[in-house]
Order: sequence, then structure tokens, then C-alpha cells
Amino acid sequence: MAKNNWTREETIVAFNVYCKIPFKSSSKSNPTVIKYANIIGRSPSALNMKIGNFGRLDPELKKKGITGLINGSKLEEVVWNEFNGNWERLAYESEELIAKFQNKEIEEISFENFPKGKERETTIKARVNQSFFRSTILSSYNLKCCITGLSIPDFLVASHIKPWSKDIDNRTNPHNGLCLNSIHDKAFDKGFITVTPDFKVNVSKYFDDYSNDKSVNDFFIKYNTQSILKPERFLPKKEFLDYHFQNIFIK
Repeated sequence: MAKNNWTREETIVAFNVYCKIPFKSSSKSNPTVIKYANIIGRSPSALNMKIGNFGRLDPELKKKGITGLINGSKLEEVVWNEFNGNWERLAYESEELIAKFQNKEIEEISFENFPKGKERETTIKARVNQSFFRSTILSSYNLKCCITGLSIPDFLVASHIKPWSKDIDNRTNPHNGLCLNSIHDKAFDKGFITVTPDFKVNVSKYFDDYSNDKSVNDFFIKYNTQSILKPERFLPKKEFLDYHFQNIFIK
């Protein structure tokens, strides 16, 4: 017997999964799709279809000629309009629902060793948001460093363009992120490299004194003026890139 129509809670979880996996990798056999389908009690095919329905609403996919599935429900549009752009709320509410579907508290499913009281709640939310941000950024870049193309997940970092400490409102915004390997993440954070508003790598003149060092050339100098690998979704906003170029980059 066919299951009832999707609930708002199930649809929010589906949007969470939509953000967490590369759109082109979504299928009924994708392990992440299978995992979350089991959690919400839907078939992998049904969840994969729901992800495709969200794809039809994404203007960034449309620009690339990717239309998602043609048919969809009004509830998907409601959830998209409610949470698209409200990333911190999506991150926490969707993860809370995922825990609820498993009859668990949110801290039980991912985290340990929390402080007590109000600080505990703040810490949980921060870690949930950080985890969501990382998953969203890495999936958007198809698990590849946008500078080098390195595709080993353990070496990849979801880097904030405008630093976490400088912009509370955009800490979870995937348009404020780049997928970088750990070395270039550190260099980006310290301002030794930047990505310009036209999506090109810019290497600091700091490295001029090391131009005869082959490793410096291999790791940094050779990437100067190279275009980054753009994400499938959540293209970095130029206002964030401009902030990094103007305020953090060592010119």
C-alpha cells in the first residue's frame, strides 16, 4: 500500500539531504539517500525523487541547464522559500528532525562531551551548523578542492570566505564557503592567497622571496591567476570574495 503524502517534517529532511550530496550523484543507490530514506521511513526511490523535485526550484542549476524533475508539490516550494537563505535555521531544525525520527536527542547522534547549561545548547548548535556547512560545501564542489582538484575527503576543508568571527549571520551560508585542501585553507585563512570576485586565484607577493623554492612554486605560485573550479550549487557571493580580497589578502 502506498504511503501517505509527504509531511512538512519529511520534506525538510529531504531538503537537508538535497544540500548534503552532489545533485548529479543523487540516486536510489546513493548511500546517503539510502541512509536518510531509512530514517524517515521512505523508499530510497521516493527520497531521490524528492531531491530531484527540489532541483527544479534551484536557479543555480537552471543556469547550467539542469532542470531537476518537472513535477513537484506545493509543499516543496513552501519549504524551499522558508529555508533557502535561512541556512542556520535549516541546519539546526533539519538535524533536530533527523534525531526525532530516530527517537533520539540531537546531541546523541553526532556529538559527545558537552558542557552543561546554556553553554551546552550553544555548543550543540554551533557543532550542528559546522557539520551542515562542511557537508554542504564539500558536496557543492563534488568533493574536490576548488584550486587543486584534490579529491581526498580527509584532506578537504569547508573554508569560510568572510571569517566566522566577522559575520555571525553568514556562518552557515554555503555562498560564504570554498572547498579547499588543508594547506590552501590555511593559506587562505591567513591571507597568503585569495579568490577574486571574478573567481580567480590570486597569490600574495609574500611568496616573491621564495620564487626559487620549487615546493612554493608547486603549492602556490603556479596557481596564480588560475580560475577556480566552480561549485555545482551555491556559487560564492562576490561580496564575500571582495571582503576577503580587500581585508584579509596580503597584497
